[in-house]
Amino acid sequence: MYRYSNGQISLADFRQPVGMNLKESNRWVKKAQTIPWLEIEKRYAALFTNRKGNVAKPLRLALGACIIQAEYGYSDEETALQIQENPYLQYFCGYPGYDDEKLPFDPSLMVYFRKRLTPEVLGEINEMIVRDAKERQVKEAESKDDDDDSDGQPGTGGNSGTMIVDATCAPSNIRYPQDVSLLNEARENAETLLDVLHDPADGKKPRTYRKRARKDYLKYTRCRKHTAKMTRKAIGKQLAYLRRDLDAIDGKLSLGKNLPSRQTERLDTIRAVYEQQKYMYDNRTHSVPDRIVSVSQPFVRPIVRGKVGKPVEFGAKLDINVVDGWTRLECCSFDAYNEAGNLREMAERFRVREGHYPSRILADKIYRNRENLSYCNAHGSRLSGPALGRPKTGETRDKAQDYRDECERVEVERRFSLAKRKCGMGLVTAKLCETAAHVIAMSVLVLNLRKIQRALLRMLAYLLEILAQNKNWALVQWTLVRPLETGVVGHKSYILLFSYSSIFRVQMKFYCF
Repeated sequence: MYRYSNGQISLADFRQPVGMNLKESNRWVKKAQTIPWLEIEKRYAALFTNRKGNVAKPLRLALGACIIQAEYGYSDEETALQIQENPYLQYFCGYPGYDDEKLPFDPSLMVYFRKRLTPEVLGEINEMIVRDAKERQVKEAESKDDDDDSDGQPGTGGNSGTMIVDATCAPSNIRYPQDVSLLNEARENAETLLDVLHDPADGKKPRTYRKRARKDYLKYTRCRKHTAKMTRKAIGKQLAYLRRDLDAIDGKLSLGKNLPSRQTERLDTIRAVYEQQKYMYDNRTHSVPDRIVSVSQPFVRPIVRGKVGKPVEFGAKLDINVVDGWTRLECCSFDAYNEAGNLREMAERFRVREGHYPSRILADKIYRNRENLSYCNAHGSRLSGPALGRPKTGETRDKAQDYRDECERVEVERRFSLAKRKCGMGLVTAKLCETAAHVIAMSVLVLNLRKIQRALLRMLAYLLEILAQNKNWALVQWTLVRPLETGVVGHKSYILLFSYSSIFRVQMKFYCF
Protein backbone atom coordinates (compact mmCIF):
# COMPACT_ATOMS: atom_id res chain seq x y z
CA MET A 1 0.00 0.00 0.00
CA TYR A 2 1.27 3.51 -0.84
CA ARG A 3 0.24 6.85 0.63
CA TYR A 4 1.13 10.11 -1.11
CA SER A 5 3.41 12.50 0.76
CA ASN A 6 2.88 16.20 1.31
CA GLY A 7 5.02 17.04 -1.74
CA GLN A 8 7.59 19.76 -1.98
CA ILE A 9 7.92 21.99 1.08
CA SER A 10 9.84 25.21 1.34
CA LEU A 11 12.75 25.68 3.68
CA ALA A 12 10.69 28.26 5.60
CA ASP A 13 8.09 25.57 6.42
CA PHE A 14 10.75 23.14 7.61
CA ARG A 15 10.61 22.94 11.43
CA GLN A 16 14.06 23.75 12.74
CA PRO A 17 15.30 23.43 16.32
CA VAL A 18 15.99 26.56 18.31
CA GLY A 19 19.31 28.04 17.36
CA MET A 20 19.52 26.26 13.98
CA ASN A 21 19.33 28.34 10.81
CA LEU A 22 19.41 26.34 7.58
CA LYS A 23 20.73 28.13 4.52
CA GLU A 24 18.86 28.43 1.24
CA SER A 25 22.19 28.27 -0.53
CA ASN A 26 23.00 24.76 0.68
CA ARG A 27 23.53 22.31 -2.19
CA TRP A 28 21.02 19.78 -0.85
CA VAL A 29 18.37 22.49 -0.61
CA LYS A 30 19.13 23.55 -4.18
CA LYS A 31 19.11 19.95 -5.36
CA ALA A 32 15.74 19.28 -3.70
CA GLN A 33 14.24 22.25 -5.53
CA THR A 34 15.36 20.93 -8.93
CA ILE A 35 13.67 17.51 -8.69
CA PRO A 36 9.97 17.20 -9.72
CA TRP A 37 8.96 15.12 -6.71
CA LEU A 38 5.19 15.12 -7.34
CA GLU A 39 5.50 13.93 -10.93
CA ILE A 40 7.96 11.21 -9.93
CA GLU A 41 5.74 10.13 -7.02
CA LYS A 42 2.86 9.37 -9.38
CA ARG A 43 5.10 6.97 -11.29
CA TYR A 44 6.37 5.40 -8.06
CA ALA A 45 2.87 4.90 -6.62
CA ALA A 46 1.97 2.76 -9.65
CA LEU A 47 4.37 0.09 -8.35
CA PHE A 48 2.06 -0.60 -5.39
CA THR A 49 -1.05 -2.27 -6.76
CA ASN A 50 -1.96 -4.06 -3.52
CA ARG A 51 -4.11 -1.94 -1.20
CA LYS A 52 -3.39 -4.13 1.81
CA GLY A 53 -0.45 -4.33 4.16
CA ASN A 54 1.73 -1.70 5.79
CA VAL A 55 2.14 1.72 4.28
CA ALA A 56 5.29 1.93 2.17
CA LYS A 57 7.92 4.58 2.70
CA PRO A 58 7.38 7.74 0.61
CA LEU A 59 9.12 8.07 -2.71
CA ARG A 60 11.07 11.15 -1.62
CA LEU A 61 12.60 9.23 1.27
CA ALA A 62 13.41 6.15 -0.84
CA LEU A 63 14.82 8.05 -3.83
CA GLY A 64 16.55 10.62 -1.63
CA ALA A 65 18.29 7.92 0.39
CA CYS A 66 19.52 6.22 -2.80
CA ILE A 67 20.82 9.55 -4.17
CA ILE A 68 22.66 10.29 -0.91
CA GLN A 69 24.20 6.82 -0.92
CA ALA A 70 25.36 7.23 -4.53
CA GLU A 71 26.82 10.69 -3.80
CA TYR A 72 28.90 9.66 -0.79
CA GLY A 73 29.35 5.90 -1.22
CA TYR A 74 27.82 5.14 2.17
CA SER A 75 26.76 1.71 3.31
CA ASP A 76 23.10 1.07 4.06
CA GLU A 77 23.64 1.55 7.81
CA GLU A 78 25.70 4.71 7.36
CA THR A 79 23.11 6.20 4.99
CA ALA A 80 20.37 5.86 7.60
CA LEU A 81 22.63 7.35 10.29
CA GLN A 82 23.64 10.33 8.15
CA ILE A 83 20.00 11.14 7.37
CA GLN A 84 19.19 10.95 11.09
CA GLU A 85 22.00 13.36 12.03
CA ASN A 86 21.91 15.87 9.15
CA PRO A 87 19.00 18.37 8.90
CA TYR A 88 19.85 19.23 5.28
CA LEU A 89 19.57 15.58 4.28
CA GLN A 90 16.28 15.31 6.15
CA TYR A 91 14.91 18.29 4.23
CA PHE A 92 16.09 16.69 0.99
CA CYS A 93 14.27 13.47 1.92
CA GLY A 94 10.99 15.32 2.57
CA TYR A 95 10.90 15.55 6.35
CA PRO A 96 8.50 18.20 7.72
CA GLY A 97 11.04 19.06 10.41
CA TYR A 98 14.31 18.02 11.99
CA ASP A 99 14.01 14.78 13.95
CA ASP A 100 17.05 12.97 15.39
CA GLU A 101 15.21 10.75 17.86
CA LYS A 102 15.17 7.63 15.70
CA LEU A 103 16.42 6.25 12.41
CA PRO A 104 14.36 7.26 9.37
CA PHE A 105 14.09 3.61 8.34
CA ASP A 106 15.65 0.25 9.05
CA PRO A 107 18.87 -0.07 6.98
CA SER A 108 17.62 -3.36 5.51
CA LEU A 109 14.90 -1.39 3.67
CA MET A 110 17.58 0.01 1.33
CA VAL A 111 17.53 -3.36 -0.42
CA TYR A 112 13.80 -2.97 -1.12
CA PHE A 113 14.33 0.61 -2.28
CA ARG A 114 16.85 -0.61 -4.85
CA LYS A 115 14.58 -3.44 -5.98
CA ARG A 116 11.58 -1.13 -6.50
CA LEU A 117 13.57 1.59 -8.22
CA THR A 118 14.51 -0.57 -11.19
CA PRO A 119 16.68 0.74 -14.05
CA GLU A 120 13.53 1.24 -16.11
CA VAL A 121 11.90 3.35 -13.36
CA LEU A 122 15.12 5.30 -12.80
CA GLY A 123 15.35 5.88 -16.55
CA GLU A 124 11.89 7.46 -16.52
CA ILE A 125 12.79 9.54 -13.45
CA ASN A 126 15.98 10.65 -15.19
CA GLU A 127 13.95 11.80 -18.20
CA MET A 128 11.58 13.74 -15.91
CA ILE A 129 14.49 15.50 -14.23
CA VAL A 130 16.16 16.34 -17.56
CA ARG A 131 12.91 17.56 -19.09
CA ASP A 132 12.13 19.73 -16.06
CA ALA A 133 15.65 21.18 -16.10
CA LYS A 134 15.39 22.01 -19.82
CA GLU A 135 12.06 23.77 -19.30
CA ARG A 136 13.58 25.77 -16.48
CA GLN A 137 16.49 26.78 -18.68
CA VAL A 138 14.11 27.94 -21.41
CA LYS A 139 12.23 30.12 -18.94
CA GLU A 140 15.40 31.61 -17.48
CA ALA A 141 17.19 32.18 -20.77
CA GLU A 142 14.82 34.01 -23.11
CA SER A 143 17.32 34.08 -25.93
CA LYS A 144 17.72 30.31 -26.04
CA ASP A 145 17.56 28.88 -29.55
CA ASP A 146 14.71 26.51 -30.31
CA ASP A 147 16.07 23.19 -31.57
CA ASP A 148 12.69 21.57 -32.13
CA ASP A 149 11.80 23.22 -35.42
CA SER A 150 12.40 20.14 -37.58
CA ASP A 151 9.52 18.10 -38.84
CA GLY A 152 10.93 14.90 -37.46
CA GLN A 153 11.06 13.15 -40.81
CA PRO A 154 14.27 11.26 -41.59
CA GLY A 155 16.41 12.37 -44.47
CA THR A 156 14.75 15.80 -44.83
CA GLY A 157 17.74 17.81 -43.72
CA GLY A 158 16.07 18.90 -40.47
CA ASN A 159 18.46 16.96 -38.25
CA SER A 160 20.26 18.79 -35.49
CA GLY A 161 22.15 18.06 -32.32
CA THR A 162 25.07 15.83 -31.43
CA MET A 163 24.87 12.44 -29.76
CA ILE A 164 28.01 11.03 -28.14
CA VAL A 165 27.97 7.30 -27.42
CA ASP A 166 30.39 4.88 -25.80
CA ALA A 167 30.48 1.74 -23.66
CA THR A 168 32.28 0.80 -20.45
CA CYS A 169 32.27 -1.81 -17.71
CA ALA A 170 31.12 -1.27 -14.12
CA PRO A 171 33.18 -3.79 -12.10
CA SER A 172 31.52 -5.78 -9.34
CA ASN A 173 33.03 -6.25 -5.90
CA ILE A 174 34.18 -9.86 -6.24
CA ARG A 175 37.44 -11.66 -5.62
CA TYR A 176 39.57 -12.13 -8.71
CA PRO A 177 38.34 -15.50 -10.00
CA GLN A 178 40.73 -18.44 -10.14
CA ASP A 179 39.64 -21.99 -10.84
CA VAL A 180 41.08 -23.44 -7.63
CA SER A 181 39.68 -20.70 -5.36
CA LEU A 182 36.29 -20.87 -7.09
CA LEU A 183 36.09 -24.64 -6.59
CA ASN A 184 37.14 -24.28 -2.95
CA GLU A 185 34.39 -21.69 -2.38
CA ALA A 186 31.83 -23.98 -4.04
CA ARG A 187 33.01 -26.90 -1.88
CA GLU A 188 32.67 -24.89 1.35
CA ASN A 189 29.15 -23.81 0.37
CA ALA A 190 28.23 -27.42 -0.46
CA GLU A 191 29.45 -28.54 2.97
CA THR A 192 27.28 -25.85 4.59
CA LEU A 193 24.22 -27.09 2.67
CA LEU A 194 24.98 -30.65 3.76
CA ASP A 195 25.06 -29.51 7.40
CA VAL A 196 21.62 -27.95 6.92
CA LEU A 197 20.18 -31.14 5.42
CA HIS A 198 21.65 -33.48 8.00
CA ASP A 199 19.52 -34.49 10.97
CA PRO A 200 21.28 -36.12 13.97
CA ALA A 201 18.42 -38.58 14.11
CA ASP A 202 19.46 -39.93 10.70
CA GLY A 203 22.69 -41.30 12.11
CA LYS A 204 26.26 -40.49 11.18
CA LYS A 205 26.94 -37.58 8.83
CA PRO A 206 28.31 -38.55 5.40
CA ARG A 207 32.09 -38.27 5.19
CA THR A 208 33.19 -35.18 3.27
CA TYR A 209 36.95 -34.95 3.97
CA ARG A 210 36.60 -31.22 4.53
CA LYS A 211 39.77 -30.95 6.62
CA ARG A 212 41.84 -32.75 4.01
CA ALA A 213 40.30 -30.62 1.23
CA ARG A 214 41.09 -27.44 3.15
CA LYS A 215 44.67 -28.62 3.70
CA ASP A 216 45.17 -29.38 -0.01
CA TYR A 217 43.81 -25.96 -0.95
CA LEU A 218 46.10 -24.11 1.48
CA LYS A 219 49.08 -26.16 0.31
CA TYR A 220 48.48 -24.90 -3.23
CA THR A 221 47.76 -21.26 -2.38
CA ARG A 222 50.82 -20.90 -0.13
CA CYS A 223 53.21 -21.85 -2.90
CA ARG A 224 55.00 -18.80 -4.24
CA LYS A 225 55.02 -20.11 -7.81
CA HIS A 226 52.30 -22.19 -9.45
CA THR A 227 53.17 -24.37 -12.40
CA ALA A 228 50.58 -25.65 -14.85
CA LYS A 229 51.03 -29.18 -13.51
CA MET A 230 50.44 -28.07 -9.91
CA THR A 231 47.35 -26.09 -10.87
CA ARG A 232 45.83 -28.97 -12.81
CA LYS A 233 46.48 -31.36 -9.91
CA ALA A 234 44.86 -28.96 -7.41
CA ILE A 235 41.81 -28.51 -9.65
CA GLY A 236 41.42 -32.26 -9.97
CA LYS A 237 41.48 -32.74 -6.19
CA GLN A 238 38.90 -29.98 -5.57
CA LEU A 239 36.64 -31.43 -8.27
CA ALA A 240 36.76 -34.84 -6.54
CA TYR A 241 35.94 -33.34 -3.14
CA LEU A 242 33.08 -31.29 -4.60
CA ARG A 243 31.68 -34.30 -6.46
CA ARG A 244 31.62 -36.26 -3.21
CA ASP A 245 29.74 -33.44 -1.43
CA LEU A 246 27.17 -33.16 -4.24
CA ASP A 247 26.55 -36.92 -4.12
CA ALA A 248 25.94 -36.70 -0.37
CA ILE A 249 23.50 -33.79 -0.89
CA ASP A 250 21.65 -35.75 -3.59
CA GLY A 251 21.36 -38.67 -1.15
CA LYS A 252 19.76 -36.42 1.46
CA LEU A 253 17.37 -34.90 -1.08
CA SER A 254 16.30 -38.36 -2.25
CA LEU A 255 15.11 -39.09 1.30
CA GLY A 256 12.60 -36.24 1.11
CA LYS A 257 14.69 -33.47 2.65
CA ASN A 258 14.15 -29.92 1.31
CA LEU A 259 16.15 -26.73 1.22
CA PRO A 260 14.86 -23.13 1.39
CA SER A 261 14.51 -21.32 -1.94
CA ARG A 262 17.66 -19.24 -1.50
CA GLN A 263 19.75 -22.29 -0.62
CA THR A 264 18.24 -24.19 -3.54
CA GLU A 265 19.44 -21.44 -5.88
CA ARG A 266 22.89 -21.64 -4.29
CA LEU A 267 22.91 -25.44 -4.86
CA ASP A 268 22.05 -24.92 -8.54
CA THR A 269 24.94 -22.46 -8.82
CA ILE A 270 27.33 -24.98 -7.24
CA ARG A 271 26.24 -27.67 -9.71
CA ALA A 272 26.77 -25.27 -12.63
CA VAL A 273 30.26 -24.38 -11.34
CA TYR A 274 31.15 -28.06 -11.06
CA GLU A 275 29.91 -28.86 -14.56
CA GLN A 276 31.79 -25.91 -16.11
CA GLN A 277 35.04 -26.66 -14.27
CA LYS A 278 34.74 -30.39 -15.05
CA TYR A 279 34.26 -29.61 -18.77
CA MET A 280 37.30 -27.32 -18.86
CA TYR A 281 39.36 -29.86 -16.89
CA ASP A 282 38.49 -32.78 -19.19
CA ASN A 283 38.91 -30.79 -22.41
CA ARG A 284 42.01 -28.86 -21.27
CA THR A 285 40.50 -25.50 -22.10
CA HIS A 286 40.01 -22.24 -20.21
CA SER A 287 36.77 -20.99 -21.76
CA VAL A 288 33.17 -22.08 -21.50
CA PRO A 289 29.90 -20.30 -22.41
CA ASP A 290 28.26 -18.27 -19.61
CA ARG A 291 31.18 -18.90 -17.29
CA ILE A 292 30.45 -18.36 -13.60
CA VAL A 293 33.18 -16.43 -11.80
CA SER A 294 31.55 -15.98 -8.37
CA VAL A 295 29.41 -18.36 -6.31
CA SER A 296 27.73 -15.54 -4.41
CA GLN A 297 27.07 -13.51 -7.59
CA PRO A 298 26.51 -16.05 -10.38
CA PHE A 299 25.17 -13.37 -12.76
CA VAL A 300 28.60 -11.72 -13.10
CA ARG A 301 30.44 -12.55 -16.32
CA PRO A 302 33.96 -11.82 -17.58
CA ILE A 303 33.96 -8.83 -19.95
CA VAL A 304 36.96 -8.72 -22.29
CA ARG A 305 37.84 -5.04 -22.81
CA GLY A 306 41.43 -5.39 -24.00
CA LYS A 307 42.71 -2.40 -22.02
CA VAL A 308 46.27 -2.12 -20.80
CA GLY A 309 46.61 -3.44 -17.27
CA LYS A 310 43.02 -4.65 -17.17
CA PRO A 311 42.26 -6.77 -20.27
CA VAL A 312 39.32 -8.54 -18.55
CA GLU A 313 36.82 -6.96 -16.17
CA PHE A 314 34.12 -8.66 -14.14
CA GLY A 315 30.85 -6.80 -13.91
CA ALA A 316 28.16 -5.21 -16.06
CA LYS A 317 28.72 -3.76 -19.51
CA LEU A 318 26.76 -0.62 -20.29
CA ASP A 319 26.15 1.94 -23.05
CA ILE A 320 25.47 5.61 -22.40
CA ASN A 321 24.89 8.60 -24.63
CA VAL A 322 25.52 12.26 -23.89
CA VAL A 323 23.35 14.92 -25.57
CA ASP A 324 23.84 18.58 -24.65
CA GLY A 325 25.63 17.49 -21.48
CA TRP A 326 22.75 15.23 -20.33
CA THR A 327 23.63 11.58 -19.72
CA ARG A 328 21.30 8.65 -20.44
CA LEU A 329 21.77 4.94 -19.81
CA GLU A 330 20.91 3.11 -23.03
CA CYS A 331 21.84 -0.50 -22.28
CA CYS A 332 23.10 -2.48 -19.29
CA SER A 333 23.86 -6.20 -19.34
CA PHE A 334 26.02 -8.61 -17.37
CA ASP A 335 26.60 -10.62 -20.55
CA ALA A 336 29.23 -9.47 -23.01
CA TYR A 337 27.82 -7.95 -26.22
CA ASN A 338 28.95 -5.91 -29.18
CA GLU A 339 28.04 -2.31 -28.49
CA ALA A 340 27.91 -1.49 -32.20
CA GLY A 341 24.57 -3.30 -32.44
CA ASN A 342 22.88 -0.74 -30.16
CA LEU A 343 23.66 2.36 -32.25
CA ARG A 344 20.46 2.25 -34.30
CA GLU A 345 18.27 1.83 -31.21
CA MET A 346 19.96 4.80 -29.56
CA ALA A 347 19.40 6.95 -32.65
CA GLU A 348 15.72 5.96 -32.77
CA ARG A 349 15.24 6.85 -29.12
CA PHE A 350 16.91 10.19 -29.84
CA ARG A 351 14.34 10.82 -32.60
CA VAL A 352 11.45 9.97 -30.24
CA ARG A 353 12.73 12.43 -27.63
CA GLU A 354 13.79 15.30 -29.88
CA GLY A 355 11.54 14.85 -32.92
CA HIS A 356 14.46 14.42 -35.34
CA TYR A 357 17.63 12.44 -35.83
CA PRO A 358 20.99 13.79 -34.68
CA SER A 359 23.10 15.58 -37.24
CA ARG A 360 26.27 14.05 -35.76
CA ILE A 361 27.00 10.83 -33.90
CA LEU A 362 30.38 10.81 -32.19
CA ALA A 363 31.66 7.32 -31.42
CA ASP A 364 34.86 5.30 -31.50
CA LYS A 365 35.84 2.99 -34.32
CA ILE A 366 34.02 -0.11 -33.02
CA TYR A 367 30.71 1.55 -33.98
CA ARG A 368 31.88 2.20 -37.55
CA ASN A 369 30.69 -0.92 -39.37
CA ARG A 370 28.91 -1.07 -42.69
CA GLU A 371 25.45 -1.48 -41.18
CA ASN A 372 25.75 1.59 -38.96
CA LEU A 373 27.28 3.70 -41.72
CA SER A 374 24.46 2.79 -44.10
CA TYR A 375 21.88 3.55 -41.41
CA CYS A 376 23.39 6.97 -40.62
CA ASN A 377 23.66 7.92 -44.30
CA ALA A 378 20.03 6.94 -44.91
CA HIS A 379 18.81 9.16 -42.05
CA GLY A 380 21.01 12.18 -42.66
CA SER A 381 23.37 11.67 -39.70
CA ARG A 382 27.14 11.80 -39.90
CA LEU A 383 29.05 9.13 -38.00
CA SER A 384 32.45 10.43 -36.91
CA GLY A 385 35.69 8.83 -38.00
CA PRO A 386 37.45 7.94 -41.26
CA ALA A 387 35.85 5.91 -44.02
CA LEU A 388 36.20 2.12 -44.06
CA GLY A 389 38.81 0.42 -46.21
CA ARG A 390 41.81 1.89 -47.95
CA PRO A 391 41.77 5.58 -48.86
CA LYS A 392 40.72 6.21 -52.45
CA THR A 393 43.06 7.81 -54.96
CA GLY A 394 42.93 11.56 -54.59
CA GLU A 395 40.65 11.40 -51.55
CA THR A 396 41.09 14.24 -49.10
CA ARG A 397 40.04 14.08 -45.50
CA ASP A 398 38.96 17.01 -43.37
CA LYS A 399 41.50 16.50 -40.60
CA ALA A 400 40.27 19.56 -38.73
CA GLN A 401 36.77 18.10 -38.57
CA ASP A 402 38.11 14.74 -37.38
CA TYR A 403 40.11 16.51 -34.70
CA ARG A 404 37.07 18.48 -33.50
CA ASP A 405 34.96 15.33 -33.38
CA GLU A 406 37.57 13.51 -31.34
CA CYS A 407 37.90 16.41 -28.91
CA GLU A 408 34.13 16.58 -28.40
CA ARG A 409 33.89 12.80 -27.99
CA VAL A 410 36.07 13.07 -24.89
CA GLU A 411 32.97 14.38 -23.07
CA VAL A 412 31.62 10.84 -22.69
CA GLU A 413 34.94 9.72 -21.20
CA ARG A 414 34.62 12.51 -18.63
CA ARG A 415 31.19 11.18 -17.72
CA PHE A 416 32.59 7.70 -17.22
CA SER A 417 35.37 9.08 -15.05
CA LEU A 418 33.03 11.14 -12.87
CA ALA A 419 30.55 8.28 -12.53
CA LYS A 420 33.27 5.87 -11.40
CA ARG A 421 35.04 8.32 -9.08
CA LYS A 422 32.09 10.11 -7.47
CA CYS A 423 28.82 8.30 -8.21
CA GLY A 424 29.38 4.66 -7.22
CA MET A 425 30.01 3.08 -10.62
CA GLY A 426 33.68 2.41 -9.94
CA LEU A 427 32.96 -0.63 -7.76
CA VAL A 428 29.43 -2.02 -7.49
CA THR A 429 29.02 -3.57 -4.05
CA ALA A 430 25.39 -4.70 -4.45
CA LYS A 431 24.98 -8.47 -4.19
CA LEU A 432 21.89 -9.06 -6.34
CA CYS A 433 21.51 -8.67 -10.07
CA GLU A 434 18.62 -6.21 -9.86
CA THR A 435 20.23 -4.13 -7.13
CA ALA A 436 23.53 -3.96 -9.04
CA ALA A 437 21.65 -2.69 -12.08
CA HIS A 438 19.97 -0.11 -9.81
CA VAL A 439 23.36 1.20 -8.64
CA ILE A 440 24.47 1.75 -12.24
CA ALA A 441 21.25 3.52 -13.23
CA MET A 442 21.37 5.65 -10.07
CA SER A 443 24.92 6.80 -10.84
CA VAL A 444 23.70 8.14 -14.21
CA LEU A 445 20.85 10.00 -12.49
CA VAL A 446 23.28 11.56 -9.99
CA LEU A 447 25.45 12.71 -12.90
CA ASN A 448 22.55 14.78 -14.24
CA LEU A 449 21.77 16.19 -10.81
CA ARG A 450 25.37 17.37 -10.58
CA LYS A 451 25.01 19.06 -13.97
CA ILE A 452 21.85 20.87 -12.83
CA GLN A 453 23.64 22.15 -9.76
CA ARG A 454 26.52 23.49 -11.85
CA ALA A 455 24.05 25.08 -14.28
CA LEU A 456 22.33 26.97 -11.45
CA LEU A 457 25.67 28.38 -10.34
CA ARG A 458 26.53 29.51 -13.86
CA MET A 459 23.11 31.12 -14.29
CA LEU A 460 23.48 33.13 -11.08
CA ALA A 461 26.97 34.19 -12.09
CA TYR A 462 25.60 35.35 -15.45
CA LEU A 463 22.85 37.40 -13.80
CA LEU A 464 25.31 38.96 -11.41
CA GLU A 465 27.61 39.82 -14.29
CA ILE A 466 24.78 41.69 -16.00
CA LEU A 467 24.13 43.53 -12.75
CA ALA A 468 27.78 44.42 -12.49
CA GLN A 469 27.74 45.97 -15.96
CA ASN A 470 24.78 48.23 -15.09
CA LYS A 471 25.75 49.39 -11.61
CA ASN A 472 29.51 49.35 -11.60
CA TRP A 473 29.67 46.10 -9.70
CA ALA A 474 32.74 43.93 -9.84
CA LEU A 475 32.49 40.15 -9.75
CA VAL A 476 34.90 37.66 -8.22
CA GLN A 477 34.23 33.91 -8.01
CA TRP A 478 36.20 31.14 -6.33
CA THR A 479 35.74 27.68 -4.83
CA LEU A 480 36.84 26.53 -1.39
CA VAL A 481 36.79 23.26 0.50
CA ARG A 482 35.53 23.80 4.00
CA PRO A 483 33.61 21.83 6.68
CA LEU A 484 29.89 22.38 6.50
CA GLU A 485 27.77 23.24 9.50
CA THR A 486 26.75 19.60 9.85
CA GLY A 487 30.30 18.29 10.09
CA VAL A 488 30.41 16.93 6.53
CA VAL A 489 33.38 18.06 4.49
CA GLY A 490 32.32 19.31 1.06
CA HIS A 491 32.84 21.86 -1.67
CA LYS A 492 31.29 25.32 -1.71
CA SER A 493 31.51 27.92 -4.41
CA TYR A 494 31.50 31.56 -3.39
CA ILE A 495 30.67 34.63 -5.42
CA LEU A 496 31.85 37.98 -4.12
CA LEU A 497 30.03 40.96 -5.60
CA PHE A 498 31.20 44.42 -4.60
CA SER A 499 30.64 47.97 -5.77
CA TYR A 500 32.40 51.19 -5.00
CA SER A 501 31.22 54.79 -5.13
CA SER A 502 34.52 56.15 -3.93
CA ILE A 503 37.91 54.97 -2.88
CA PHE A 504 36.87 54.95 0.76
CA ARG A 505 33.50 53.14 0.56
CA VAL A 506 33.13 49.55 -0.69
CA GLN A 507 29.94 47.46 -0.58
CA MET A 508 30.28 43.68 -0.68
CA LYS A 509 27.81 40.80 -1.05
CA PHE A 510 28.44 37.05 -0.74
CA TYR A 511 26.60 34.31 -2.59
CA CYS A 512 27.24 30.77 -1.44
CA PHE A 513 26.43 27.42 -3.12
